Amino acid sequence: MTTGKTTPAGRSAFITGGSKGIGYAVAQTLIGAGYGVTITARNESEVQDAARRLGEQALGVACDVRDAQAVQAAVQAHVDRFGGLDVLLANAGVGRFAPVQDLSLDDWNAVIDTNLTGVFHCVKAAFPHLKAEGEKPGGYVITLSSLAGKNPFAGGAAYNASKFGLNGFTEAMMLDLRPHGIKVSQIMPGSVATYFNDHTPTDADAWKIQPEDLAQIVLDLLEMHPRTLPSRVEVRPAQPPKK
Repeated sequence: MTTGKTTPAGRSAFITGGSKGIGYAVAQTLIGAGYGVTITARNESEVQDAARRLGEQALGVACDVRDAQAVQAAVQAHVDRFGGLDVLLANAGVGRFAPVQDLSLDDWNAVIDTNLTGVFHCVKAAFPHLKAEGEKPGGYVITLSSLAGKNPFAGGAAYNASKFGLNGFTEAMMLDLRPHGIKVSQIMPGSVATYFNDHTPTDADAWKIQPEDLAQIVLDLLEMHPRTLPSRVEVRPAQPPKK
């Protein structure tokens, strides 16, 4: 591990849930734009394999966002490698779906602790490195929420609660962090062709939003003029199947 290593663009991003799906696509896109990138995931072998495929501008760190100390250590590893931190993409998420009366406490805790409290842990760890200081501009926090954060559905009590909560958390965080020069946005996609909830994408998912589409949105946000902040981006498939 090289301390103080910089990237061609002099910028770096920390991406949770980055070993596959949306997080991996964002990592690929940002590396293509010259960023150094750290990806995290709970599975050590999966995250290291993904980092190897991404190339020398990537660092893989095994980390469960539910563990505040593990998140602190992962962010520090990123700073040690890249010399700073400019972008936090809070993307890690899980889903457990059942009617309230059948939903177990363990499943409830897994969803809330990952999708909501895990974002809090990441922001707390990243804040000292993201805030503007002297000539250093502030960074950017992007949360990956969902249209399920405004549209409840049967069997989605835990997931809906986590995403409704994440939306409120992100909007309040934007107000808290703006005075420190940090921009905050949330992306709220509908159906995405990804590996969420043990799904494996196939040709049947071609109508859905693709991970690379969301990666392009992340890059567009980062390239927005500093004076402008798109605080919420809702994304839907253009042509969903007719029911």
